[in-house]
Amino acid sequence: MSGQSPAPSASNGITPLQQMVASCSGALLTSLFVTPLDVVKIRLQAQKNPFPKGKCFVYCNGLMDHICVCENGNSKAWYKASGHFNGTLDAFVKIVRREGVRALWSGLPPTLVMAVPATVIYFTCYDQLCAALRVRMGDYSQEAPLLAGAIARVGSATVISPLELIRTKLQSQKQSYRELSDCIRSAVQAEGWLSLWRGLGPTLLRDVPFSAMYWYNYENGKSWLCERYNVREPTLTITFVSGAVSGSIASIVTLPFDVVKTRRQVELGELQAKNLSCQVSTFSVMGRIVAQDGFGGLFAGFLPRLIKVAPACAIMISTYEFGKAFFRKHNQERILRPLHTSNT
Repeated sequence: MSGQSPAPSASNGITPLQQMVASCSGALLTSLFVTPLDVVKIRLQAQKNPFPKGKCFVYCNGLMDHICVCENGNSKAWYKASGHFNGTLDAFVKIVRREGVRALWSGLPPTLVMAVPATVIYFTCYDQLCAALRVRMGDYSQEAPLLAGAIARVGSATVISPLELIRTKLQSQKQSYRELSDCIRSAVQAEGWLSLWRGLGPTLLRDVPFSAMYWYNYENGKSWLCERYNVREPTLTITFVSGAVSGSIASIVTLPFDVVKTRRQVELGELQAKNLSCQVSTFSVMGRIVAQDGFGGLFAGFLPRLIKVAPACAIMISTYEFGKAFFRKHNQERILRPLHTSNT
C-alpha cells in the first residue's frame, strides 16, 4: 500500500496545482490570440484621436482590462507609432509589414504579470468552490456554478485591484518603489485602507454578474451538449462552443456595466496619474452617460465587446478543460500502473 501513489484529493481527480497549471496555460494562449485585436483597436483609436500626455486608455489582453497612461513626449511608444490605417484588416497588414509580427503583442508582457495570477486564482477557486457547493447544496446543486462563479470573481478581483492601482501609478509617474510606497502610505493615512480598492466597485458590478451567468450557462450548456451527442466527457468542440455561447450571453447582459466600468476606470486612471483625489461614483458616471447619449449610450460598443469576449471565453475554457483532462488521464494511469504491475 505504501508504495502506491495517492489519488489526487481535488475535485474531478486532479490536484489544485494541476488546476493552476491548466488555467495558466489557458491564460497564456488566450492572451496570445486576443491581444492583437486590442492592439489594432487602440492604434485605430490613437489615429482618430491622438493620445495626449496623461490620457488613459483601456488595454485588454483577453483576460482582464488594464489602464494604460500615455507618457509625456514618448513618440516611440507602441500606441503612438506612425502610420495611416483604412480599417482593421489594413491595420493588421501594415503593422506586420512595417513593425514586424511581434508588434501585434505590444504592451503585453507587463499586463500578464497580474492577468495570469488573477486568472489562475479565479479558475482554481471556482473549481474548488463548485465541487464543495455541489456536495452541500443537495437538490439545488445545479445552482452551484452560479454561486461559485460569483464568489471566485469577488476573490480574484479583490486581490488584484490594489496591484493594478500600483501598476498604474508606476507607469504614469515613473516613481521608484520607495517613492511609490511613500505615496501609498500617505494615501492610506489620508483616505484609509479602502483607497487601495478604489475602482473595485464598478469592476465587481460588471464582473460578478458576468461570472455567475457565464459559469451557470457554461455548465448547463456543456451537460446538454454531452447528452445530445451521447458522450460521457465533453470534447474540445463542446467546451469551445459552450464557452463562446455562455460568454456571449453574459457579455450582452452586462454590457451597460461594462460601459460604466470602462468610463470610470479611465477617469480614475487620469486623476491618479495627476495625483488628484477622485470622488467619482459609479452612478454619477451612469447618469452622465444617459444625459449625454441617452439610454443607448449604455449599450455602446456592443459588437466590438462581443467579438472580443466570445473567442476569449471559448479559447480560455476549452484550453483549461483540455489541460484538466490531460492531468486527469495522467493521474489515472499513475494510480493504475502499480496495480497492473502487482497483478502481473
